[in-house]
Amino acid sequence: QVQLVESGGGLVQAGGSLRLSCAASGRTFSNYAMGWFRQAPGKEREFVAALRWGGGRTYYADSVKGRFTISRDNAKNTVYLQMNSLKPEDTAKYYCAATPRAYGVGMTPRSYDYWGQGTQVTVSS
Repeated sequence: QVQLVESGGGLVQAGGSLRLSCAASGRTFSNYAMGWFRQAPGKEREFVAALRWGGGRTYYADSVKGRFTISRDNAKNTVYLQMNSLKPEDTAKYYCAATPRAYGVGMTPRSYDYWGQGTQVTVSS
């Protein structure tokens, strides 16, 4: 079965950086889309970034474009989210997600079958 384990969250001041990791296991992920989502208290889970494990372009929410970078390390079966120039409004629990998909990526939570437990990111002003 697919397992996704996030790490790297924490408390950071505005303008700072964090790198989240998502260690994936249980499948060969070459035909999978991998996504990062976040959910703040009282708000719906929202798309942050995504890529296809097999390669191709990356996708970002407008709110993080230019500040966040999604990448993968095939040898480590790990997907990363590098977050720079963090803002207080980036505060949320961040989730890694995966789904088998023939092409493209999903940008809604319902598009993904597998989820990690989440890691908290708190940005202080």
